[in-house]
Amino acid sequence: MVHFVGAGSGAADLITVRGARLLGEADVVIYAGSLVNPALLQYTKPGCAIHNSAEMTLEQVLAVIKAAEERGQATVRLHTGDSSIYGAVREQFDQLEELGIPYDVCPGVSSFCGAAASLRAEYTLPGVSQTVIITRAAGRTPVPEGESIRALASHQASMVLFLSASLAGKLQEDLLAGGYAPDTPAAVVYKATWPEEKLFRCTVGTLAQTVAGNGLTKTSLLIVGGCLGGGYLRSKLYDPGFTTEYRKGAEA
Repeated sequence: MVHFVGAGSGAADLITVRGARLLGEADVVIYAGSLVNPALLQYTKPGCAIHNSAEMTLEQVLAVIKAAEERGQATVRLHTGDSSIYGAVREQFDQLEELGIPYDVCPGVSSFCGAAASLRAEYTLPGVSQTVIITRAAGRTPVPEGESIRALASHQASMVLFLSASLAGKLQEDLLAGGYAPDTPAAVVYKATWPEEKLFRCTVGTLAQTVAGNGLTKTSLLIVGGCLGGGYLRSKLYDPGFTTEYRKGAEA
């Protein structure tokens, strides 16, 4: 059996209870060494075989899994954050299904959630934005037509950009061309929730300067939008004049 486990946003204690249990039961762990906090390996049992997938191809990962299955062992495939976001898991699922190897998925806390926690931010502020766009700038890996940063910027939604710190100059240009004003609040979060986390608040107009000036090239999330600003409307849910299923609103 193969368990795909989301490692969480960075801090070792932000893995789920289930994820920690699965790590502790695993005979083989294949973890994304370029992104996953190695402190998470403390949950593994003595004698667990550990492989760093940063040094492996998909074929090599599958070979390790197949060998473990032949020995009747349990494997944990440990991915950064939540594996559904830039986790390259679908290709693994498809291969395991072809091989007849059973697997399941244990979700994790994505780094975009960890970044919001560190910034004490709410992506969906009433009157500001009710949409969160999770995306990345086009680099060596292209993005589908229609999902360019310029096109997405036209929505003026809260935007979280993965894998884009090294492209900050072009990114800033596209954000501005797409419709974000230069003074739109922005932030860069380096290694969200890790012990070495760093937070940098800026604007869209100073985003590239902030990234370059602090030597950030990877493991950094870029957050853009009015959700990082000061203006918003009060939530209707907790408004004393708003009637819900559980309480009657006060008379106007």
